[in-house]
Amino acid sequence: MLTSCKSPDGKFKLPGGDARKTPADPAKRVEQNLKDGRGFKLNDAFSGPKGGVFDFASSNELWRASLDTIDFMPLASVNYSGGIIVTDWYAADQSLSGESVKISIRFLTNEVRADALEIKVFNRKCNNISNCVVRELNDELGPELKKQILKKATLYKKQSKENNN
Repeated sequence: MLTSCKSPDGKFKLPGGDARKTPADPAKRVEQNLKDGRGFKLNDAFSGPKGGVFDFASSNELWRASLDTIDFMPLASVNYSGGIIVTDWYAADQSLSGESVKISIRFLTNEVRADALEIKVFNRKCNNISNCVVRELNDELGPELKKQILKKATLYKKQSKENNN
């Protein structure tokens, strides 16, 4: 594991950076190294490659808030590790209008922030059983759902912090 400090031309060379570019104060050197992305933790060196972080769904505020927000709709597909929730077609009233809605929620991050979710809302209008038109809605329903989910997730996160303290 030890190597020589000689360069290929045989001259002695110490590894390291230019002293003129490195701050003399150790605290500032550490700060600069962190900014530059240098350094490692001993645990990281021996633990090998890491996969994704799979917390329990109940501890993920965004996941819980999303399920609570759309709990009135039947779910077609739910995949926590894949980060997606897809509802089944849902009609608010059982009238003969032939319209129904389907929602897809993709989780882009576990952090509670505005760009953490991608929500798509689809509308299906059927004249009869075999004649249906499906289109993506770009109205206020998607942003309103996102706002409600983020509000609930923020409350869940606040409650979680209070319980941990």
